[in-house]
Amino acid sequence: MLVYPSGVDVSSSALRFLSAKLRRHRRELGTRRRRLSPGRQALLTLAHLRNGHPYARLSAGFGIGTTTAYRYIAEAVDLLVSLAPTLEEATRTASTKAFVLLDGTLLPIDRIAADRPFYSGKRKKHGMNVQGLAGPSGRLLWASPALPGAVHDVRAAREHGIIGALAGVGIECWADKGYRGAGGTVRIPYWGRRETLSAGQKAVNRSHAKIRALVEQAVATLKSWWFLRRLRCSTTRITSLVQAVLCLHLARSH
Repeated sequence: MLVYPSGVDVSSSALRFLSAKLRRHRRELGTRRRRLSPGRQALLTLAHLRNGHPYARLSAGFGIGTTTAYRYIAEAVDLLVSLAPTLEEATRTASTKAFVLLDGTLLPIDRIAADRPFYSGKRKKHGMNVQGLAGPSGRLLWASPALPGAVHDVRAAREHGIIGALAGVGIECWADKGYRGAGGTVRIPYWGRRETLSAGQKAVNRSHAKIRALVEQAVATLKSWWFLRRLRCSTTRITSLVQAVLCLHLARSH
């Protein structure tokens, strides 16, 4: 196998954050010398998540076995998951904001047409539904566990307890028409065909759309990690990967 250098467009703060956490984790475990230092293990993990490079390519580049590469990445991902904020913690953070933005995104997966639970009729592709909460500036605050793509956004929000959690702290949430009937503090545009809406309702919907446009930044945060653009792993691992990316995003945003 030919080996070549490659870059990872991730901030150095994310690398330092993960390196420090891995170093502390090793001390707590009493781990002896390993093939890779905490810094190199962190870089290995970032290369996998950011660029989506397979284990075989990464193992060649870092001079370790494929099994070792898998084990190192899995360890780092599990550590990041344990540090990711819960919905309760994110809601407390959201309560200090003027309002929050809620939106769902579909993470494409490699599935055949027979896998109906994973097929999103709205987006016409197979994937996993992930709900994201963002602040007024569009900064991602929290990402939900992944559900099959056939699950609608409003149902997903209910299953995760998002609507009740936001209503509990009384913060307004701006969402799209996919959350019709959500209730609580969730605000959606006026429903109906454009020609049936009044001038006032159209103006409200335009204002609503401008505010909601900021949530696209939060969705882009997840999609900027190439690994999440076309998932080829088991669907049971996707939640952990999303939470790991969320943790890294929040760490480099501080």
